[in-house]
Amino acid sequence: MLLHDKLKSYRLILASQSPRRRQLLSDAGIEYTLAPRFECEESFSADMPAVEVAEYLSRLKSEAYPEPLAEQDILLTADTVVIAANRVLGKPADREQAIAMISLLSGREHEVVTGVTLRTATRTHSFSVVSKVRFRTLDKEEIEYYVDQYRPYDKAGAYGIQEWIGYVGIEGLEGSFYNVMGLPVQKLYCELKDFIQ
Repeated sequence: MLLHDKLKSYRLILASQSPRRRQLLSDAGIEYTLAPRFECEESFSADMPAVEVAEYLSRLKSEAYPEPLAEQDILLTADTVVIAANRVLGKPADREQAIAMISLLSGREHEVVTGVTLRTATRTHSFSVVSKVRFRTLDKEEIEYYVDQYRPYDKAGAYGIQEWIGYVGIEGLEGSFYNVMGLPVQKLYCELKDFIQ
């Protein structure tokens, strides 16, 4: 049975303000209800392994969801981080930080990790997906142009692979393109099918 047929007896609630996650779910034909915005303090221990941070934050968001879940509800939360030089890069606070982040990524490979949590009233399941992205060496002018034109302050690592910088700056990608956009759609599709068996 196709996932969208299985989901007909459920209400999938997307607890994310990311327009890219909304687009990716819609493009994959996965119907969902958008949760209202709610507060969640996204912090993690400094000694947590970098590759575990995104999944941990996705669980934190799930636990912070303020509404009780009905029997047929499935809550979906996600978090994406960029890991470069053993540092976890979240969203940049300002222009300076965005330029610094992209400068760190320039001319090297980094990892993009998206953690996803699925939760019902009685069960919770989390997973994460890692993609490797390699940027060519970018000119200072290219980095500043991208930050000033695209203002990537809502993106982990200060860039969107689907934007100008992805077209002109990315030399290679190993893994899921959509994971780098913010949601590993293929893995999510399979995990959701298993989750509602």
